[in-house]
Amino acid sequence: MKSILQDEKKCFFTGFTTGLHEHHVFNGPLRKKSEKYGLKVWLRHDWHIQTPYAVHNNKENDLVLKRMAQKKFEELYGHERFMSEFHKNYL
Repeated sequence: MKSILQDEKKCFFTGFTTGLHEHHVFNGPLRKKSEKYGLKVWLRHDWHIQTPYAVHNNKENDLVLKRMAQKKFEELYGHERFMSEFHKNYL
């Protein structure tokens, strides 16, 4: 499924359009649900991994994405379903 969080293929944080990685907002055992519901964004490599500000290394930036994803999901499916699928409230 395409992203419900972005319409364009560009870095969520910088707007760059090259060197992009697809990032599933909820990863690990929830990665398939992120894919199913389109809870993913494009990130430039340095915002995805490798640097101190990258979402895999920076809890604040990771939380920005999780909160945005939860808000969008709940607009479409409601809070109960979010909690049933993702088990944690990020708001």
